[in-house]
Amino acid sequence: MEIKVKKLVDGLAAIESVHPGEWCDLRAAEDITLSPGEYHRIRLGIAVELPEGYEAIVAPRSSTFERWGVMAANSIGVIDNLYSGDNDEWSFPVVAAYTANIRKNDRICQFRIQKQQPAFDIRYVDRLGNEDRGGFGSTGSR
Repeated sequence: MEIKVKKLVDGLAAIESVHPGEWCDLRAAEDITLSPGEYHRIRLGIAVELPEGYEAIVAPRSSTFERWGVMAANSIGVIDNLYSGDNDEWSFPVVAAYTANIRKNDRICQFRIQKQQPAFDIRYVDRLGNEDRGGFGSTGSR
């Protein structure tokens, strides 16, 4: 599969192609210093045309909090294939837990492409007809 990517910021490192199952790193397109509790949408400096029927999931890298002290403000981001204009820049909304110094080209988050959810109908019922597992957290800790 091929996706079209438009760079919106000069000097931004290229996105590398990925192998099946891998996530693709995205880089900050700006230098930014955040104070504890501060919210900011970090520019990623790209616009992307995803194939019809696909969407992107944007999430922090495993090292994002440890390295920069920022957490994704919305857990993950979902970008559908309609967000594909020349100026539809991807971003990574974060909140800083402590002073964060992020530099342009830092690998700050990652994405993967997946098929969009198919259409489905909802049918309300009085019973599901399955055995109860015991509720939230019922599988134990080990």
